[in-house]
Amino acid sequence: MTSFGATAQSEEIQSLASRHAARIGLVLTSAIVRTRQDFEAIAADWQALEQYNSGAILFQGTNWCRAVFEFEAARANPKFDPVIATLAEHGQLKAVLPLERVRAKGRTVLMPLGHAFAQYSDVLVAPDLDPRTAIAKMLKSAINAAPCDAVSFLKVRSDSTLAAGMPKNHLVTGSVQGAPYVALSDFADYQAYFATIKPKTRKNMRNDRNRLERDGPVEHHVAADHAQTLGIIGRTLEGRAERLKDQGLTSRAFRDGAFLDFCMGLPGQSGLELLAMSLRHNGKPIAEQWGFVHNNRYYAFVASRDFGNSDESPGKLHLGEVIHACSERGLVGADLMVPVMPYKLTWATNVIEVTDYALPVTPLGQLVLRLWDRTLRPLFKQAVLRMPKGLRGALMKASGRSL
Repeated sequence: MTSFGATAQSEEIQSLASRHAARIGLVLTSAIVRTRQDFEAIAADWQALEQYNSGAILFQGTNWCRAVFEFEAARANPKFDPVIATLAEHGQLKAVLPLERVRAKGRTVLMPLGHAFAQYSDVLVAPDLDPRTAIAKMLKSAINAAPCDAVSFLKVRSDSTLAAGMPKNHLVTGSVQGAPYVALSDFADYQAYFATIKPKTRKNMRNDRNRLERDGPVEHHVAADHAQTLGIIGRTLEGRAERLKDQGLTSRAFRDGAFLDFCMGLPGQSGLELLAMSLRHNGKPIAEQWGFVHNNRYYAFVASRDFGNSDESPGKLHLGEVIHACSERGLVGADLMVPVMPYKLTWATNVIEVTDYALPVTPLGQLVLRLWDRTLRPLFKQAVLRMPKGLRGALMKASGRSL
């Protein structure tokens, strides 16, 4: 039962929140960044805002967006149309929503900058701002500057600022997924964390490693220079592409023929910290992975393994080495990202829900979102996944779509 006093207190809090939101709307000024020159003009303040927000995500960060700008310029992409919305208070940058306008398949959509290669959608908002008010103001500014039919946010973490401030008119598209995460900050060291893995699982992994070592040494290597990093990036992308092809599948990133070029250019990007690792048996890589270090967290970006050694679970063994390397560097966590897979769950301390959201802007956007994204696409996906691999691959190639 709720007392009258508690109700009055709740109403007072809501009133204060409303007045705070109104004040935010009055003192904040919005702006739109469309060029590389204007991006660089706010980059230092943007990066400072990232460092001030412990939850800031890599893919809405300054260095990721700079890499996207440089890549699109290098390939002279005439369709690249950045729309970065910002909020400032008395000249101080307080929020950033990096978007780009994409025209495809009969509609125009605002999506996160570098959406084809990114793994999460989010927004950067100072902790003292109301996320919903800030996001609404930036979205209005972005849509006015770059008219569109809809706004699409793919892979939004449930614990993100964007999820907390998602406008009320949003639609959920696709099925809810999960991103396994390892919270290293919850443990004194790697050994304390490793002790939480089920005893039977630890025993099985010891047996797997022993079987491999009977045929030769098993060693874990962390890339120490540019050449080694490029080698791991190249091999993982090739291995992942072959695996998708074998399964008759594709993805947004691998469907873009320039994904390899984008990734191979990342080690030379100023400010981006990469971590590339390899598990080797008799000197030959049997499982490799690389990703980014941002705000003291590791983001696992691309991984591949030798399926000829599946009985020894090289992917699972290597992930343990990856997490050990992260712990040794004093990182607070390792984000294993979408999708949930058994070998990831062996090591994860929790799984974060990840959801696709969209906001209709025009009647066309409303129609396409409801007809295709929410209705026909899920049915198409289910039908395709039931097909034989060969037929599935041919269909995906012909349609130019990913699941």
